[in-house]
Amino acid sequence: MQDDATVSAADIARLAGVGRAAVSNWRRRHPDFPQPVGGTPTSPVFALAEIEAWLRDQHKLRELPLEERVWQQLRAEARDDLRVAEVLADAGELLLEHHTTGALRLGRPAGPLSTETAQAVAELADARGAVEAFEFLFTRYRETQTRRASTTPPEAAALMAALAGDARTVLDPACGTGDLLLAAIGEGPDQRRLLGQDTDRDVARLAAVRLTLLGGEATVLDGDSLRRDAFPGALADVVVCDPPFHERAWGHEELTADPRWEYGLPPRLEPELAWVQHALAHLAPGGRAVVLMPAVAAGRRSGRRIRAQLLRKGALRTLAGLSATHHLWILRRPEGTPPSTVLMIDSADPDTVVTTWRRHADDPDHDAAGVSRAVPVIDLLDEEVDLTPSRHVSAARSERIAERFAETHDRLASTLEKAGGLVPALPPAAGRPEARSVPLSELARMGHLTIHHTPMRGDTEDGGGGDPPLLTAEDVIEGRAPTGSGPRDDARWIPIEAGDVVVAVVARRFAVRVAEADGPLLGPQLCLIRVDPRHLDPYFVAGVLRSSANARATIVQSTGTIGRADIRRAQVPRLPLDDQQRYGAAFRRMTEFESALRNTVAMGTELAQLLADGVAEGTLAPPPPASR
Repeated sequence: MQDDATVSAADIARLAGVGRAAVSNWRRRHPDFPQPVGGTPTSPVFALAEIEAWLRDQHKLRELPLEERVWQQLRAEARDDLRVAEVLADAGELLLEHHTTGALRLGRPAGPLSTETAQAVAELADARGAVEAFEFLFTRYRETQTRRASTTPPEAAALMAALAGDARTVLDPACGTGDLLLAAIGEGPDQRRLLGQDTDRDVARLAAVRLTLLGGEATVLDGDSLRRDAFPGALADVVVCDPPFHERAWGHEELTADPRWEYGLPPRLEPELAWVQHALAHLAPGGRAVVLMPAVAAGRRSGRRIRAQLLRKGALRTLAGLSATHHLWILRRPEGTPPSTVLMIDSADPDTVVTTWRRHADDPDHDAAGVSRAVPVIDLLDEEVDLTPSRHVSAARSERIAERFAETHDRLASTLEKAGGLVPALPPAAGRPEARSVPLSELARMGHLTIHHTPMRGDTEDGGGGDPPLLTAEDVIEGRAPTGSGPRDDARWIPIEAGDVVVAVVARRFAVRVAEADGPLLGPQLCLIRVDPRHLDPYFVAGVLRSSANARATIVQSTGTIGRADIRRAQVPRLPLDDQQRYGAAFRRMTEFESALRNTVAMGTELAQLLADGVAEGTLAPPPPASR
């Protein structure tokens, strides 16, 4: 292993077989823990040799698996994480040779890789097979290269591949590491031809290796598709594309007279409409393009002329509203008489989108209330040409109101019955407890917890494809699931782990939630407390933070509904862990009770609406007369 190999906190956790929280605790509790040699304050990296020595001295080092050893060898070979894609592509080409011939000829020069690294790759290929070896190394690459390796969400890739159908030739002009083309392999014929292009040469090489290893006839070239098309004149049966959103330097000035702009010159701030026309230019007669688009592209005023031309010429055939931030546009190479309608689908369910499109793409009379509708083109060609599907789908009919009223009534009654049993019953204390309270800052200094804050400002909406969910302050206050969207390429954002205590400030008090599972990112104006479960119960800490005394002692200012506080000043009683857990169980039940109350209010509102609708439509009978 080369002496300059580095590892992240996640790598250290894997080496020792522990969670990342344990690594954070070691850094704080052990003065001799190795110092970072690079990275950032929030994502430091350490010298692998120093970490291995320290773990060995502490009897914490487990035997390094072969896969991890080869991965660390590749990172050492790269010397800089910005070169990991290049080195992994070199290793992938060796694995491709192994996959083709069954062995590597290591007696000859190993190409760009050192002999030591090539031998490690060959050993991994012999042990796990070339395909599995590459997929493991590629997964590790994605974990460490979030800034460079943008990905299409798997569910979106699968949906787009299903819409691509059984086409023989598929092109992705912004393929990245090949997610969409890879999904297309499983949906089409055995001899499907795959064409891809990406601006990053090493990422394009990774895509080529990945696709070829997994059985595709792939040609992946590097270069900017809009400025330097690698497949001029090539026509595909299907074009799939998840274009780079919000890319302003896309070539507007030098491409003004480009013949691809058959439907109009794309506005400088709408590169997505350039990608749509690029896709159409590469379609064979009758071909189909499936493009993942930002939802705002359906209604931005600057793009209305191009949208109108796409409609008039019959190129834009279907729009599916997958979410508040993402739409799918399905386009056809125009031929013959333009259709008189456009299919609008407002559904986040992939099966609904695929089924509706297959059955009703050419049905001018289709109308499934609340889900989809064939909208006359003439009705869309107004001043705005707003193609947002939810605006054009017929309102859901008030069906089954009586049944829904009865079902909601029963659910409400059941919830009310259960809510009373959730209230914890705690007897009065025999005397004032003598437990000493300590501030969170002291507990952090002792290594019993760590405190994290995200940037005060950041974009939490309208992210690109694949952006992870982000928990906002309003989500914590309202007790709801994450509604924000976090960036993929900013290491400042902190992933929430199960057991984390998340704190917001509302009305000069704390709103607190304990995370039940790993998942979303921590949003702005939130604080995260990660406790060491050997010393602190997270539910106990969360409950104590909500006390009036802590709110008075820590909140330093308040603006509107969300304030700011110095959370480190909050006091926590020092109690044995067993006592904390008993109190924590009571706090947890009270949280469940509060959630039940919120659900009760929501169901009550729904029940009132159903009652009004049922009376207005005559589907609910009046209550029987009171007996006298």
